[in-house]
Amino acid sequence: MAGARYLVTGSAGFIGSRVSSLLLADGHEVVGLDNLNEAYDVRLKNWRLKKLLPIPGFSFIHSDICERENLESLLAKQPKLDAIINLAARAGVRQSIDDPWVYFETNCTGTLNLLNHCVNKGIEKFVQASTSSVYGDCATQPFHENLPTDQPLSPYAASKKACEALCHSYHHLYGLDISVLRYFTVYGPAGRPDMSLFRFVRWINEGEPIRVFGDGSQSRDFTYIDDIARGTIAALKKLGWSVINLGSDSPLELNQAIALVELQVGRKAIIKYEPKHVCDVSRTWANISRAREVLKWEPKVPINEGIGKLTEWYHANSAWAQKLII
Repeated sequence: MAGARYLVTGSAGFIGSRVSSLLLADGHEVVGLDNLNEAYDVRLKNWRLKKLLPIPGFSFIHSDICERENLESLLAKQPKLDAIINLAARAGVRQSIDDPWVYFETNCTGTLNLLNHCVNKGIEKFVQASTSSVYGDCATQPFHENLPTDQPLSPYAASKKACEALCHSYHHLYGLDISVLRYFTVYGPAGRPDMSLFRFVRWINEGEPIRVFGDGSQSRDFTYIDDIARGTIAALKKLGWSVINLGSDSPLELNQAIALVELQVGRKAIIKYEPKHVCDVSRTWANISRAREVLKWEPKVPINEGIGKLTEWYHANSAWAQKLII
């Protein structure tokens, strides 16, 4: 949709900032919304936001999607939106054990507030970020969207499953056109500092020991940020109701990922193996046939190239990136 106007929640986040920048580059207007919380080092969120603020067509609202009355008041001042892309979330499997309440507040109540806003304001299109974590430790590989998702292993995964259910109920009741996107292990420049590849790059560069939970044979379907952002924007098309995996379709063992980072950084890792975490799954692998068919989308960035781009970004920003809390 040329010259459209979108609300992107979580616009200072990893995926939200990249989706926003691509939409702006295509000539759209973006209203970014983020509460800039301290779920991870806010310096990284501010760095991303600083890149967006000067771009023509971008405006920013500092607010929390959980605060319904304030959210409605702020959005009431905005011209009509063509769609909402909900990328605001509390993410992280292990962290959700410590404070599951904030995960359900943000991921469920926040999503509900946005869905309700769509109904009240006649916004027909809603894109919802979900996660491969909803599949749990599924034995069927690769994961396809029709697999059962009723055995999540963490409060985070459970909260995202609840978001999907809310989205379906609003599609059924009010006819909202909703695309639910299940992201698989997103990485890249300026990524979340609690994610494995960011940590590996940081630790190996700084000569610090790498912490690996388990023996490193577990694999992840690492997916580059630009591929994820393109897929998210492609899902703005009319689909009615659709749940779609976005992954690389090329799972990689953690030990292999570490070896690739070693090549890019040019030094060996000091690896400290620790017991497997109770919430960790052994393998993720996206079946992306639906994304190919429905969105005409393909992942383009191979893992070695993506890790190279992440490493380049870290080197260019190491003066402050090495100080980030991870």
